[in-house]
Amino acid sequence: MPPLPKRKLSKARKGRRRANDALTPMNLVACPQCGALRPPHIVCPECGTYRGETVIATKEEKKKE
Repeated sequence: MPPLPKRKLSKARKGRRRANDALTPMNLVACPQCGALRPPHIVCPECGTYRGETVIATKEEKKKE
């Protein structure tokens, strides 16, 4: 037989523990270069820029070359 709790957890104790389990929506900001939504402080996946500089070459740029 598996181990069981010694005492019942009250509704308030269970509720306080579960108060932090709620999911929050991801914070997104618009990229100043292309306007695509992206998380803050992350390179834009659409245009590959970060703080006004091109950091990653995107697929479209590679096709043009």
